[in-house]
Amino acid sequence: MGHFSHVEDRHTPKEVYNWRVYFAASISTFAAVMIGYDAAFIGTSIALPSFKVEFGLDKVSASKFAFISANIVSLYQAGYAYGLVVVVSTNWFAHGITAPSLALSLATLSASSTAVRSKTGLRIVYAGRVIVGLAIGAASNLAPIYVAEISPPAIRGRLIGLYELCWQIGGVVGFWINYGVSIHVPPSRRQWLIAFAVQFIPGGLLFVGAWFLTESPRWLVSRDRNNHALRNLSYLRNLPDDHPYVVQEYESIERTIAYERGLVGAGFLGPLRNVFTNKMLIKRLLIGSSLFAWQNATGINAINYYSPTIFKSIGITGTNTALLTTGVYVKLVGSLIWLLYLVDTLGRRYLLIVGSIGGGISMYYIGAYIAISKPVTTAFDGSVALNAGGRSAVAFFYIWTIFYSPTWNGTPWVVGAEFFPQHVRTFTQACMAASNWLYGFLIARFTPQMFLAMGYGVYIFFASLMMLSIFYVFFVLPETKQVPLERMEELFAPGLKPWKAHSVVMARVHEQNAVGAKAPERSSRDLSQKPSHDHSEYS
Repeated sequence: MGHFSHVEDRHTPKEVYNWRVYFAASISTFAAVMIGYDAAFIGTSIALPSFKVEFGLDKVSASKFAFISANIVSLYQAGYAYGLVVVVSTNWFAHGITAPSLALSLATLSASSTAVRSKTGLRIVYAGRVIVGLAIGAASNLAPIYVAEISPPAIRGRLIGLYELCWQIGGVVGFWINYGVSIHVPPSRRQWLIAFAVQFIPGGLLFVGAWFLTESPRWLVSRDRNNHALRNLSYLRNLPDDHPYVVQEYESIERTIAYERGLVGAGFLGPLRNVFTNKMLIKRLLIGSSLFAWQNATGINAINYYSPTIFKSIGITGTNTALLTTGVYVKLVGSLIWLLYLVDTLGRRYLLIVGSIGGGISMYYIGAYIAISKPVTTAFDGSVALNAGGRSAVAFFYIWTIFYSPTWNGTPWVVGAEFFPQHVRTFTQACMAASNWLYGFLIARFTPQMFLAMGYGVYIFFASLMMLSIFYVFFVLPETKQVPLERMEELFAPGLKPWKAHSVVMARVHEQNAVGAKAPERSSRDLSQKPSHDHSEYS
């Protein structure tokens, strides 16, 4: 595993980059397959004529169908947000041990949305969407936290990025499942039901794999299971427990958690109180949450959930053409490039800025094409073939995808999992994920109405927000690549500019690591009271 490109914060034995840490990260992030699958299948499934006929949606007006489809899609996000509450509670007991039961819930409860017949109406569909969202929210939100805690700093972005890769794999499967049933299954209840039932598979696989997870050493230390933590750290690093690399990392974890516990106590509510009474932690929480707002401002959830509506707006009709032209493979390839090279080499800030520039220009072009050519007025009846301008608009959708996939697609999740200290990480990650799904809920809920009311203005709206995000990222977000989790708060030291913070902090890290692997010099810091990094923001 060590042949992939990475930049180390200190000399690291090659054994650290081993299959065990990749295996644990792959299993825990597999929950994201379900999220990607849902984003891919639900919008096209409810657009199938068989689904519309079964529930009488073929007889309602365009505005009524937009309202109903928005409810079906958005209730999933609402359920996910409630699932985050479950995460905060269960994480007090385990990161990995609770995952099997949560995955079982996911596999079992997803069936509720398939046990539907037209005589029950859409009520069961609505309930099933909420329940599935709750289960997925609980199972998947732990993944970025768990992976951040077990990862060596040099490949932390890559391993957390597996979450995004699984998301895209689920998206590819979802789109092709719908394409397959639309081509090979005659219009019937069975046609749309197959796509709903496939949700069983990723939940079942996660349930099996979760039993093989190695518990997070950082979480174990926070629960006073220190000997177990050292064994697990040694196992994950593939080194003896007395190796200097393992000893240094373990001692850093132990010192940091001991100091944080002294500040907030070991109780369940202590970390929550600490977040909301600490200005610096609130600042980090707001920055992390805002990244998901900017991510949704790219228009990604509008495209994911309403691809038939999106492509009809530029003159492409029918669910099959929408499936083939959504660019799921472009997103998958972009995510692979981001995962294997970009996120840990170029860093987080640069990627987000480049993604906003390219994505914003693409959206402006699409909006201008629709405003000038007005393809909706001629294409919805299917009588006019897609012209050269329409093909160029489709090309710019692909260009938008090329810029979005290796930048905004997964980077906010990486930053969110890195930003916070151990004692509040689960709670803050749940808050940021809840923010993401709140923003996603709003986009999913109102996208159909936006297209009816704004037309090409929707694209101008998203393009303008992407351009604004460039300035936000540059002036507000510090770079986090290769910064050890125990040193992350130094990026937010008073008076340190976000665009300079990374170079300053990494200079300190390299200087201290050069002194010695086992007993780094702590300058004038009080070794008996503080870890090797400055916790003054907490005082």
